[in-house]
Amino acid sequence: MKRRDFLAASAVLSLIASSPALAAKKKAAHDKPAHDKSAHGKSAAHGKAAHGKSGHGKAATRKSRASARFEAASQPEPRIPPEPRSVISLQDEPPAQWRTYGINSTITLKRSRGKARVWLPLAQYKDTPWQRTLSHSWQGNFESAGIYRDPVAEMEVFYADWKEGVDLPQLQMTSQVATQDRHFDITRRGAVVERNEVLRRCLHSTDLVPTEGIVRHTAERVIGRIKDPVAQGKAIYDWVVENTVRDPQVAGCGLGNVTAMLDTGRLSGKSADIALLFVGLCRSIGIPARPVFGMRVDSSRLFGSLGVSGNLGQAQHCRAEFYTPGYGWIPVDPSDVRKAILDERLTNADSKLVVLKKLLFGFWEMNWIGFNAAQDVDLRGASNGKTLPFLVFPQAQSSDGRFDSLDSERLSYSVSASRIDG
Repeated sequence: MKRRDFLAASAVLSLIASSPALAAKKKAAHDKPAHDKSAHGKSAAHGKAAHGKSGHGKAATRKSRASARFEAASQPEPRIPPEPRSVISLQDEPPAQWRTYGINSTITLKRSRGKARVWLPLAQYKDTPWQRTLSHSWQGNFESAGIYRDPVAEMEVFYADWKEGVDLPQLQMTSQVATQDRHFDITRRGAVVERNEVLRRCLHSTDLVPTEGIVRHTAERVIGRIKDPVAQGKAIYDWVVENTVRDPQVAGCGLGNVTAMLDTGRLSGKSADIALLFVGLCRSIGIPARPVFGMRVDSSRLFGSLGVSGNLGQAQHCRAEFYTPGYGWIPVDPSDVRKAILDERLTNADSKLVVLKKLLFGFWEMNWIGFNAAQDVDLRGASNGKTLPFLVFPQAQSSDGRFDSLDSERLSYSVSASRIDG
């Protein structure tokens, strides 16, 4: 990806959007004593020159014209109403602005027999420039509960155990998480170098995301002769956006079976399917990449369909990021482009879609909270050895076996979120 192309893409937002803050700044600059300098000082200089050359009358005429200009400039400007929020009115790179959310989750097991256990993925425990986990607290009729950390997967999981005989096992979890929008700037290098063991893990194949065969052949065809890793990532992102389709009938976040998608030619699914396709293609040509599973918690400034309100029990969403030397991790969200195309009925000629495609390469709107990047997850304390492709929904087990939050007859799961920073 050429630097000038990225700067041009970034400039689109600032050219077609006018934020209230920028308008206020321009007005303040217009109302400063610059009028005194341009009117009084300049007219006085003109008057002196005119008096020495052509006489007092011409100097007075020029001075009166300058005074008239000054009086006209001093009149208050008409107030311009703010534009409605949409993808084309998003400020290109706003100043840091943290938002703190209180997230309340309630889990109830129904028709549970014998001992029971619940696992709940928590927000990422490592602070980043775009997310900080502040606290967790919980209550319920469980016998014991706690948090365990998987340092390899960089994942925290809450668990609770109920003894036999509890009629209706219940859990309430409250978390506080702060977020701010995440931006990638191609003009700035010098990112913190990632650890080698992390980069190696982000090149590995998994059960559902292999890196050989049709995955590698597809990626090589997509990048062609492009050598720069940022440009390679951009080419893969563009290809995924252009060739995938969002399927609202798929349960949860999707399955993320990249081989099945490419073998059948049906590149459809939900966020996990689309994000993991991007990840697999990157890994197959030697670019470290990973999915980031999480949940939407607020409305969106881009499109209404990219935000949430009310019960967030089905608001889970997967994004992705890839690593390049000098820049670090670059965020992308190809699945939200496909979601906006479907839900907002955007056409290829729509200017909003053009902006959105460019924006979501290198930008995460943090009305979303990241949980983890774990794949092929083995739950600690599980009664069977079933491996999960990823962990974004709560899981539970009883003497009847394991079940997740999508099994509404066995598990009730509700989530709400609210701003608590004033």
